[in-house]
Amino acid sequence: MRPSLVIVGAGPRGTGLIERIAANAPELYAGSGLDIHLVDPHPPGAGRIWRAAQSPLLWMNSHAEDVTMFTDETVVMEGPVREGPTLHEWAGLDGRVFADRQVQGAYLRWVHERAVAALPPDVAVHHHARRALRIGGPREGRQQVWLEGRSRPLTADLVVLALGHLDAELDDEQAELAAYARTHGLVHLPPDFTADTDLSALGAGEPVLVRGFGLAFVDLMVLLTEGRGGRYEGGAYVPSGREPVLYVGSRRGVPYHSKIGYDWSGERPPLPRFFGPAEVDALLARPEGFDFRRDVWPLVEKELGFAHYHRLFTAHPERTGAAWTDFEEKYAAASGASEREALVASAVPDPADRLDLDALDHPLDGVRYRSFEELQEGLRGYVERDLSRRHDPDRSPDLAVFLGLLSVYGQLVRLRGIGPWWHGFFSYLASGPPGPRLRTMPALSRAGVLKFVGAGMTVRAEEGVFRASSATVPGHVVEARALVEARLPEPTLGRARDTLLRELHAQGAAETPDGLLRVDPADGRILDRSGRPYPRRFALGPYTDGRTPGAFTRPRTGGPAFGQNDATARAALRLLAGLASRAAA
Repeated sequence: MRPSLVIVGAGPRGTGLIERIAANAPELYAGSGLDIHLVDPHPPGAGRIWRAAQSPLLWMNSHAEDVTMFTDETVVMEGPVREGPTLHEWAGLDGRVFADRQVQGAYLRWVHERAVAALPPDVAVHHHARRALRIGGPREGRQQVWLEGRSRPLTADLVVLALGHLDAELDDEQAELAAYARTHGLVHLPPDFTADTDLSALGAGEPVLVRGFGLAFVDLMVLLTEGRGGRYEGGAYVPSGREPVLYVGSRRGVPYHSKIGYDWSGERPPLPRFFGPAEVDALLARPEGFDFRRDVWPLVEKELGFAHYHRLFTAHPERTGAAWTDFEEKYAAASGASEREALVASAVPDPADRLDLDALDHPLDGVRYRSFEELQEGLRGYVERDLSRRHDPDRSPDLAVFLGLLSVYGQLVRLRGIGPWWHGFFSYLASGPPGPRLRTMPALSRAGVLKFVGAGMTVRAEEGVFRASSATVPGHVVEARALVEARLPEPTLGRARDTLLRELHAQGAAETPDGLLRVDPADGRILDRSGRPYPRRFALGPYTDGRTPGAFTRPRTGGPAFGQNDATARAALRLLAGLASRAAA
């Protein structure tokens, strides 16, 4: 029998893996033949998230010039670089455009076709438009992958799970709210990919509570306003009359920060500086392990501060009170956060030029409004100020911090087990909505379609309705008969609806304390609960403890996912080549 590889998941992660197999095959796997089976009910390349069958109103949250599926010299990997066009180069778009997801899906389909065409001629790819249900087979032997609607499994020498965002069973709180909604005739929409959510139950003019202020909320907002016939004229929103009234709140009470709207110029901060491979090696070498807040966060904080002040002192020296060389020397020698704060206070006169990560993360902490109406005015001002700052090149230290966040994430991927907080913090600062989307929020607020609830929003189900409140406006309560949880489901093994992952969990696959699948950092092999890798099972994606910022990235920023794809592809090819060699002998 020809050697065979099953890849479960044909979206951008599966496509990236095939691209790396094609790039590495001439060195590691030649002349033995190979069948690659792609298992995914959605189209190869685009997958579920980027499929064509969704509203063209839904955009990417990255500029077209900041999206690539191809490696470059900045990616840390053993395999060869195979460069290719970015989204804007391929589609002929203005690089500063936020393309819709259908365009990105077309790009991903083209990348998939190009990757398949680059495979050696004796490698065949077969797409199975079905769901994978479970994996069986001995630890050291051939695997069986059972598919929905098929009585016989696919046999494989090895299996790679390249799953993306997963559906999940409700947690205890969500289950209680859903049960209450059923009993009292209310609407409860749990965490989901917004394009898959049936919004028809949210009626015109009806109040709707929304928990979550990130990208899922932005999609929801667009589909329930422009998607229902509303339009913008001269900066104002003209309702169609079909919109519900959205009452939105979250832990922070504010939307994710806008994407930065200007280009980088001049010298880049030399990153990593205080949190790089040496620091990660030292953390991993600790026999007692490490604690993220105690041991990792201080290094991250110093690294982001370095990126910020390097830019401020080199690009805007008139706003500083010291020479960069003197400041850098003292900053490097500072032993803790309080010493750095004193240094910054002495050298950076304007507090607006100082980096305060706590204030960024909790902008409404301690803020109280006397009335709900005052909160609306205050949040409109907050959004408008954020937009102004994120599009002002004079505030370019913000872009340096963004570059610092990317650098830090590339290091944190190696640490694993850092918990969910970091991913949320990164997304809030670095992966927010396009500026034009954020710009519509004040207009929707003035039109009465969007209302802000505040920080630390709590929801209670009582007396036949949902009630929301926040300490930002003490004593104010909003009532509604509909509640939407505007966020993606948590990618945990224990609550995944995907039967394949649940079966892996039942078979002994290891998970982190926050429920992610544990994999070998060297090549992505799935680990069992004793820490041993399964020789023939690999996993890549956001449900693993090797999660990265995304399956694709902006050019020349290291692309941690690309490095992971390369390591897994090379490990798979070596294993397959060894099996083919033994079979021939």
